Amino acid sequence: MNFQMEMEMPVLHPVLSVSELNRSAKELLEQAFPLLWVSGEISNIKCYGSGHWYFSLKDAQAQVRCVMFREKNRYLDWQPKDGMQVEARALVTLYQARGEFQLCVETLRRAGLGRLYEAFEQLRGRLEKEGLFAPGRKKRLPPFPAQIGVITSPDGAALHDVLSTLKRRMPSMPVVVYPVPVQGFGAAEKIAAAIRRAEIHAGCEVLILCRGGGSIEDLWAFNEEVVARAIAACSIPIISGVGHETDFTIADFVADARAPTPTGASQLACPHREELLRTVAVLWSRASRGIRGRIGSMMQGADRLGCRLVHPGKAIRDQLARLQYLRSRLDACSVQHRENRNWRLRELGHRLALAAPDVRLLDGRRHELGLRLDRATSRRMEVLMMALQRQRENLAHLNPCSVLERGYSIAYAPDGTVVRNSGQISIGEVIRVEFATGWSDALVEKKDR
Repeated sequence: MNFQMEMEMPVLHPVLSVSELNRSAKELLEQAFPLLWVSGEISNIKCYGSGHWYFSLKDAQAQVRCVMFREKNRYLDWQPKDGMQVEARALVTLYQARGEFQLCVETLRRAGLGRLYEAFEQLRGRLEKEGLFAPGRKKRLPPFPAQIGVITSPDGAALHDVLSTLKRRMPSMPVVVYPVPVQGFGAAEKIAAAIRRAEIHAGCEVLILCRGGGSIEDLWAFNEEVVARAIAACSIPIISGVGHETDFTIADFVADARAPTPTGASQLACPHREELLRTVAVLWSRASRGIRGRIGSMMQGADRLGCRLVHPGKAIRDQLARLQYLRSRLDACSVQHRENRNWRLRELGHRLALAAPDVRLLDGRRHELGLRLDRATSRRMEVLMMALQRQRENLAHLNPCSVLERGYSIAYAPDGTVVRNSGQISIGEVIRVEFATGWSDALVEKKDR
């Protein structure tokens, strides 16, 4: 028996090294998962001397290793700790050297802050569209308020900072404190009610709305719409001094002025007593100098007027004497002017008499010159006629017509040139012969040199 056995040829697959496998898995993970947010609890966080952070994010069912490098974590303004609930924006990757699945974290935020930031941006955009942030609607702060109102917690350090600053800058400034809770449930409504109450009392010319620094959750009462509406509707200028310089709330945008801290808000609300005293001293000095200068100028003017003050009778006599003097000068000037005019007139008459022409003499001279001109012209014409006659006689001698009159003739070759010798013509040519009167063509039959 012949048995025919069919064997399948094995399919050959490439053999990968561990490095190639891990690199391919890393590329596959980074291409499959874009940059995403992951929430969880921080566990086993370690901060090394290089500045890199290594920790795990976990929930009830699983955990994942994470790394946050120094150039990323240095922008955080808070320190993560074990047990904190956070949200991480991270890239899914693989640590190729060990083949460990991990997240490369770009930034961290406390859990729930994403929703708060989103609500913050939505409210800010909506109120901005309504015009609550427009500079045109903000009220000007009074330069010298008669009374200042402070809306804050009575137990916070912000109130102490504000009161101490106001006391240092203006000890006599009356201050009304409207105590309210600045965080927690219902704080926003109580802050809005305090603003309305201060407006109803109408005893303060400016209000300070303040509290100390804190997280975004701690400051959230100042991001509520009810507080923003109350600030916008208040007729009293409001200064917002919430948190630190880097903290921004909706109340900061709506308020008529924003200060970086509660202390800065009190500095905006109240002028400094020492600065006012220095300003008053400068103005007093300038006013004193101006008044003294004015008094001195007026006294000099009074002295000048006193010197000019005389008795009316003496003034009249002086005026009469002045008038008489001017009249005598006028008479003398009139006489002098008349004499000068007469002298000038005599001088011009004399000059005119010397310059008067002798018409009869000039007419005789003209007649004599005319006769001389006629005689000279006649003699010149005779000379010219004689010269012309000589020229005419000379031309008559040179006139070829005169030669022809004596029996000569002129022969012209066919090309029109005058025939002067027999070499210019040929036998059989027709030449033209010109006589004194008329001309004739002639046939050359014979020629000789």
